[in-house]
Amino acid sequence: MFDIETTARDIEVKVSKLTEEVTRLRRMVAEKEEQCKALSEAHINDEKTINKLTEENKIIKLGNRLMEKGESAELKVKINQMIRAIDKSLALLNKTE
Repeated sequence: MFDIETTARDIEVKVSKLTEEVTRLRRMVAEKEEQCKALSEAHINDEKTINKLTEENKIIKLGNRLMEKGESAELKVKINQMIRAIDKSLALLNKTE
């Protein structure tokens, strides 16, 4: 015959194990969410760096083209103005985050 006390203890053990498993899985989910958040932030920073380097590359290419034409003094002033404008824009973008 069934022993009610034994059955009740078995159920308690199983519930306890399931509770521990749920707790472990919740911790895992929280860790994965943290990792996802960190990777997302790193991705955003990488995109900003890529954009900045792309803009600098465009300026350098423009500078090289203009230097071939012999307008070096004016060119340097224009390039410096562009770099300052880009740096200000990036600073404003970083502040909004």
